[in-house]
Amino acid sequence: MVSRAAWQDRAVMTTTLITVAPTGAESRKSDVPALPVTLAELVATGKECEAVGASVIHVHLRDDDTNPTLDLGRLKEAVAALRAETNLIVQLSSGGAVTDPEEDRLRVLDAEPDMASCTMGTVNFGDDVFLNRWGFVVELHTRMQERGIVPEYEIFDLGQLTSLHRLLGKHGLPSGGHVHVDFVMGVPGGMPGTVPALAAGLQALADLPSGTTFSATGIGRSTLPVLLASLAAGGHLRVGMEDTVTYAKGQPVESNAQLVARASGFARLAQRPPMSAADARELLGIKHNG
Repeated sequence: MVSRAAWQDRAVMTTTLITVAPTGAESRKSDVPALPVTLAELVATGKECEAVGASVIHVHLRDDDTNPTLDLGRLKEAVAALRAETNLIVQLSSGGAVTDPEEDRLRVLDAEPDMASCTMGTVNFGDDVFLNRWGFVVELHTRMQERGIVPEYEIFDLGQLTSLHRLLGKHGLPSGGHVHVDFVMGVPGGMPGTVPALAAGLQALADLPSGTTFSATGIGRSTLPVLLASLAAGGHLRVGMEDTVTYAKGQPVESNAQLVARASGFARLAQRPPMSAADARELLGIKHNG
């Protein structure tokens, strides 16, 4: 029988985990008409993106006025609907909007997703501050351990990898035992979306547990450079209208599926085709839903 470590190495080298982040908390529906903001739009987007190669969906929700919300009832409804209509791994954002209080961000876990994001430090976010105190990060990490929710550790700057090393050393491995990080690159105030920045991040990964995997997200105009660099380095991908609303210069994104299809095409060109949701669950240590 192939050991878990050997399976991970093989999966990382031969297939690509693709996450779609369809909505986010920044863009306005009035400015981006194609942005999915209702539950029906979110579920339809999930089905379309799964069909063209996504295995994880990173979820932000909007209220009836299309404003960002962490309403627990809406979160539970979204998790249930996505599970009923797709095989996607449901990953809820614990970041929400930069103005959301910590108690609301922690309450996201009560919706019982497969995964949730865990941002590893405070970062300037354009003109705002995305606050992630050490105590809050520890609380989020340990609550996920207790509830069997798998974290994706969001890295906006290289020092946050050192914080992750400290977190794991003091508080143990995440639920499932596998460490997966996502480099969020190109946010004004964080690391740039460049090949040298990604290379520096990969060097720092050496301090994390053996078998740690990574994906990379390029914001805005860094979308394609980061996508190509991550594939070349053996990493995975996150794409979606949370991160870019432009497909090419002067060409708005038509749908999230358009971005996932492009990522899948590049993954196949790299001879690392999209990973199935079942294989992604095995890799990340996520329990199968009954």
